[in-house]
Amino acid sequence: MKPFKKIHVVVLDSVGIGEAPDSHKFGDEGADTLGHIAQEMNGLTMPNMQLLGLSNIRELKGIAKVEEPRAFYGKMQEASVGKDTMTGHWEIMGLNIDKPFKVYPEGFPNELIEQLEAKTGRKVIGNKPASGTEIIEELGKEHMETGAIIVYTSADPVLQIAAHEEIVPLEELYKICEIAREITLEPEFLVGRVIARPFIGTPGNFTRTSNRHDYALKPFGRTTMNELKDAEYDVIAIGKISDIYNGEGVTEAIRTKNNMDGMDRFAEVVKREFNGISFLNLVDFDANYGHRRDPIGYGEALEEFDRRLPEVLTALDEEDLLIITADHGNDPTFPGTDHTREYVPLLVYSPRFKKGSELPLRETFADIAATIAENFNVTAPPFGTSFLSNLK
Repeated sequence: MKPFKKIHVVVLDSVGIGEAPDSHKFGDEGADTLGHIAQEMNGLTMPNMQLLGLSNIRELKGIAKVEEPRAFYGKMQEASVGKDTMTGHWEIMGLNIDKPFKVYPEGFPNELIEQLEAKTGRKVIGNKPASGTEIIEELGKEHMETGAIIVYTSADPVLQIAAHEEIVPLEELYKICEIAREITLEPEFLVGRVIARPFIGTPGNFTRTSNRHDYALKPFGRTTMNELKDAEYDVIAIGKISDIYNGEGVTEAIRTKNNMDGMDRFAEVVKREFNGISFLNLVDFDANYGHRRDPIGYGEALEEFDRRLPEVLTALDEEDLLIITADHGNDPTFPGTDHTREYVPLLVYSPRFKKGSELPLRETFADIAATIAENFNVTAPPFGTSFLSNLK
């Protein structure tokens, strides 16, 4: 088969498609992000994903199976030990994470906080798991009065620092986060990401801005993105992709404000001439609806994404391959606010396909990396099996 010139990978952040076989190890038995959202919505309306074959993976309320799906379809099982954003994305590009990042359900240890205060010259308030919007409402006034930074975490291995842009200028907030990143690289702390969470407004009317910045660990090994970049292919990272990989293997980074801005930027990239991959993360599903346990908002965001798909699909030609998948689940009907251990969907489309068919179960997300590596004839990752030969 003639290689594709451009491969586009779209990660629908947290859009799982049913509990994984090892879900019991994570306390996630019964998790089903897409299935439960479809039930709560009394049926999802996603005609474009329907034509690609979404309900051929497993039937979803409101989305009919189709006799001749336009895409190859299937599902993938995560092999790594975590269910967080970094673990899922790193595995998609060929890594297997066998040691989980640390999480802090009781807040960060005093030693970490004391180092952060000493090195930044600012006191810390908060230091607990919390919703970002809720902790800003709770502590924003105190922060504005005292200049103390708001530190919080979540069910993810993240340390987040919130500050009002008029109290702590962005440049200083970013420097504080760089200091926190250095501290949390120590093995006893090992946090996956430090996230700057700037906001504006007044007490009772705070709003987070789009100036978020993630400070991730460098991936623990070379990914297919590194191989592509070294072979002088394009690796265009859209959304938070560059942050997730700490810039490793990225030739161009495009920041986005939200899902729809992400789709705007993605549509522009699809229409461009390049040779390599584009890689998009749509974070709103996870951040705005999964963690906040809002199944209706989540469903509406899925339908909104589906309405934007045609402008991408019509821009593709026979030189393009589109891969739509996810990095983990986040069932908004499930207790708590954590991600959920689930299979993720896999839809693979190109205008050169006459019709799609079912792909065998992928036993690791790294099969995507292996497929990309085979297509561009670069060194394959140590994990994963290419499905390129199945696409015919």
